Amino acid sequence: MPDLKDMPGHLIRRLQQIAVAVFHGEVEAAGFDLTPVQFAALFRVSTNPGVDQVTLAGLIAYDRTTIAGVVDRLVQKGFLSRKVSEKDRRARVLHMTPKGLTALEQLTPAVLEAQKVILSGLEEEEAAEFMRLLRKATEALNDLSRAPLRAKPAGSKQD
Repeated sequence: MPDLKDMPGHLIRRLQQIAVAVFHGEVEAAGFDLTPVQFAALFRVSTNPGVDQVTLAGLIAYDRTTIAGVVDRLVQKGFLSRKVSEKDRRARVLHMTPKGLTALEQLTPAVLEAQKVILSGLEEEEAAEFMRLLRKATEALNDLSRAPLRAKPAGSKQD
């Protein structure tokens, strides 16, 4: 059996631990208490105003049954508003609040810094290649996920 240091799953788990720790450190230094998933949800709602919760879960590759808790916390923080959809009374649509837009603007530099720190052990060319390979691997295995990334809704803004 190979050593743990030679197992991609183990290394990916370790990098995830590091990435979350770095994210929290940068975001807390900016004065916010937000998780990476909450940030992803906030960002996606900003680029897809009026998105429903189920679609949001697909846009951030998050479990459909637990997205409501993420949204609940963002609503409690005053970053999002949630209301019943006029098109489908079963659906809840989401919009950024002014407080959420301000928070996203203030958070963005901290989140970008976290991304730099996460890749700081690599040279610039290595980081670009790592990102290319990471995207390729996650795209190839997307359908194996319990919460696969889903395409953007029609007419949505590009990132």
